[in-house]
Amino acid sequence: MTDPFGFLKIPRKAVPARPVEERLGDWREVYAGQALLPLVREQADRCMDCGLPFCHTGCPLGNLIPEWNAYAARSDWRAAYERLHATNNFPEFTGRLCPAPCEDACVLAINAEPVTIKNVEQTIADEGSRRGWMTPRPPERRGGRSVGVIGSGPAGLAAAQQLTRAGHRVVVHEREDRLGGLLRYGIPEFKMEKAQLERRIEQMRAEGTSFVTGSDVGGAEPADGLRGRYDALVVAVGAGERRELPVPGRSLGGIHQAMDYLTCANQVCEGDLPVSPVTAEGVHVVVVGGGDTGSDCLGTALRQGALSVVQLDINPEPAPGRREEEPWPVHPKVYRISHAHEEARGRAGRDPRLFSSATLRFEGDAGGRVRALRLTAVEPAGRRPLAGTERVIEAGLVLLALGFSGPERSGGLCEQLGLEYDGRGNFARDAHFAAAGGRAPGVFVAGDAGRGQSLVVWAIAEGRSAASAVDRYLTGSTVLPAPVAAHDRPMSALGRMRYWSDPDEP
Repeated sequence: MTDPFGFLKIPRKAVPARPVEERLGDWREVYAGQALLPLVREQADRCMDCGLPFCHTGCPLGNLIPEWNAYAARSDWRAAYERLHATNNFPEFTGRLCPAPCEDACVLAINAEPVTIKNVEQTIADEGSRRGWMTPRPPERRGGRSVGVIGSGPAGLAAAQQLTRAGHRVVVHEREDRLGGLLRYGIPEFKMEKAQLERRIEQMRAEGTSFVTGSDVGGAEPADGLRGRYDALVVAVGAGERRELPVPGRSLGGIHQAMDYLTCANQVCEGDLPVSPVTAEGVHVVVVGGGDTGSDCLGTALRQGALSVVQLDINPEPAPGRREEEPWPVHPKVYRISHAHEEARGRAGRDPRLFSSATLRFEGDAGGRVRALRLTAVEPAGRRPLAGTERVIEAGLVLLALGFSGPERSGGLCEQLGLEYDGRGNFARDAHFAAAGGRAPGVFVAGDAGRGQSLVVWAIAEGRSAASAVDRYLTGSTVLPAPVAAHDRPMSALGRMRYWSDPDEP
């Protein structure tokens, strides 16, 4: 166990990021080279080894956080690495990208600073990779059943790896020319260098998973034909239907969806494009949307040399601490500063966000390009415009980061596989991830395609659970863990800890 008095003696200290000016000059990760083992080991020693570790309630994967904290505190990195992988296929992804709801659920967070769980997780994963422990784990024997996985994002990859290790023949179909889904094209290089993704894909190939790129299932490649080639299908296409902003001037040049912008920037980093056709260099940028995608656009625009960047958030500025309606251990909506916000504040001397702000219309120049955005303040409850608050801000590039409303409607995937939409616009499924409606036997839905836009940790958890359901469908039983149930939002503390339970157990 950890030092039983560590949390009393050791203050919280996060792994420091690289200096702002240094990281704005390149596309390397914000924390590149900053994982300091002595610091992380000491922070892990703050873990209280709780009798009922509520960090589990904040983690959809049911990560064994107290266990790998204890190993890290003793510098037993190999044991920590094994315990981390007992519940998480890709901890190097979650350690970089997850907003760490486990930290808000840490018992220390009741009246003190929580353990730096996210830093410890990333350090364990990176240390294991550095020491060569990320070795393939092929199955002892392979059965005769085959599974097709549509989509190579975190849910699809997690499902594929679990099913391959269970002995099935698994083929992952990806419509783009590179694997990874949003991990590849939606996450900027400064948040996760793609070498992390490549290492995992190579591990999966060595284990026996096959990959097909340029496979537009439901489009150029009929999905019903694919269904006949496999004993089961996992649909993990994500939630790519982008929300629009139907205001006057939307058709002006220079207004783009955030994901198009981020994809181009990532393609430049990959070497697939010499220069981005959508760049912030030398222009004033306005990002419409206050979420993580908007923050990613902000950091990207700063690295491209934007003259200024403003981020509009229709929501009011969050409180600095928990509100009464968001008690511990829930993940609260509080005022947070991302690395991109820190970078923008370092340049402009202020937070780049304008809260409680809504776009009224765009204004263009004689050439048909956007030159300004007219906005208004809105009241918090009904988001109605407040009289007398209109103003105009300069904009040469506008990026719409308004989120997603379910799987893409274009193409024939839904109709060809006999899928249905639920009331939220996602692919309907039952509690065991099987496509609902009874018209698609052997088809399972995982990740954002069935859950809706969510976190990378939820995608991995759902991929693992879907793999368990597929294995049971194909063989009649399974030893694969099922971390989550499809419709638990959120799960109870007890249910969250039953990450190894039988999915049919009441």
